[in-house]
Amino acid sequence: MSLYASLCAGALFPLHERIKGHDSVARRRQLEKSQWWGVDEIRQAQTDKLRTFLVDIGTRVPYYRDLFRKLGFDAAGVRSISDLAVLPLLTKSMIRDNVERMKSVGHGPLSRYNTGGSSGEPLIFYIGKSRKSHDVAAKWRATRWWGVDIGDKELVVWGSPVELNAQDRIKRLRDGLMRSHLLPAFEMSPQNLDRFVATIRSTRPAMLFGYPSSLSMIARHAQQKNQAMDDLGIKVAFVTSEKLYDEQKAIISSVFGCPVANGYGARDAGFIAHECPSGKLHISAEDMVVETVRPDGTSCAAGEAGEIVVTHLATADFPFIRYRTGDVGLLSAKPCACGRGLPVLEEVQGRTTDFVVARDGTVMHGLALIYTVRDMPGVERFKIEQMSLDQTSVKVVAGQAFDATHEARIVQDFKARLGASVDVRVERVDAIANEASGKFRYVVSHVKLMGAAQGGTGGA
Repeated sequence: MSLYASLCAGALFPLHERIKGHDSVARRRQLEKSQWWGVDEIRQAQTDKLRTFLVDIGTRVPYYRDLFRKLGFDAAGVRSISDLAVLPLLTKSMIRDNVERMKSVGHGPLSRYNTGGSSGEPLIFYIGKSRKSHDVAAKWRATRWWGVDIGDKELVVWGSPVELNAQDRIKRLRDGLMRSHLLPAFEMSPQNLDRFVATIRSTRPAMLFGYPSSLSMIARHAQQKNQAMDDLGIKVAFVTSEKLYDEQKAIISSVFGCPVANGYGARDAGFIAHECPSGKLHISAEDMVVETVRPDGTSCAAGEAGEIVVTHLATADFPFIRYRTGDVGLLSAKPCACGRGLPVLEEVQGRTTDFVVARDGTVMHGLALIYTVRDMPGVERFKIEQMSLDQTSVKVVAGQAFDATHEARIVQDFKARLGASVDVRVERVDAIANEASGKFRYVVSHVKLMGAAQGGTGGA
């Protein structure tokens, strides 16, 4: 670590957090100790914290006080994580209908946030200082796993309106002091990609942070321009907020000459899991309970794919309990070889809307369709949208190598997977915009999975 990074991580950033009333520094130090506890010790500490959390919100949060009373739920009697199963899953619509009643009596300062609404209507919710401190500490701990720290040069490719609209004088000063440089992920035009490549070369960051789609697009552009990027001293590329595909990981790592560290989380659910250098996604179990559930709400076994459900133990001011993320993944029963006792999220397969449903009801991951389009000559960018069981649209930004035979091949392969009667339409377009949040989604399905086994990989 450089002398300047030591100053930032050891003095400037802690002062910044203290002024804001956050205890992220103390939390990070505790997290760096608890990560080496044994599996049983972490599980017991997690259960004890869950019980305290539930007793607290059962007293101070009107929504949960009434719910616990109605269910006859004894928060003080919680003895294991499995006791959560008697509580209903929390949905976005339930939060929208009970926003004020979700706030705890006597809560501290709350900040208003909202999701980007990429999978539907945006969600408005609130975050207190405890939640912010945990999220900062959890991300900070994971950053240090890779030999980088706050104050090391960082280049961020991001598109969230919260970050982009908050570039006021104080934030610019803070980012400047912490040597964090922001590039907007909304406009990935050739001209902007040229500028992004030049900025990365001139900045020479120690780490990159951004969406897999954005960083892989920058990497591919640099490769096409024969612009070397592996001589800049980049130590790691952190990616999050989208599913990381193997080919994205490969090109980011190859072009920038560094490992790629995946992270899983969301603005509403929090920072859930981070990848360690041994290649496993570790759940921040000290403040986070992660379950996977089947479509009927029952718990999945380890290794069984299901919807990821999160209980964030640092959200007492505005609780998230058994919150449905809309993502599909599976938990592992095996500890990581790195020696950390933190539970492992074996895989995040994508959002429920990243899965497509064949005409006969078979559920498959969108990769079953992505592979066909991605490997076609001349395909520069694409998006697959399943409108219904009977119709699927494929938008393609195509180069000269893409012709009518390739269009016919897409239609043929899609029909083979979705059903011969399905109307598959290929449309050539000049550009495909990112989501409003700045993310890019290769597959979007408007077909609800209903009672089908979410996460099935038929045809993938």
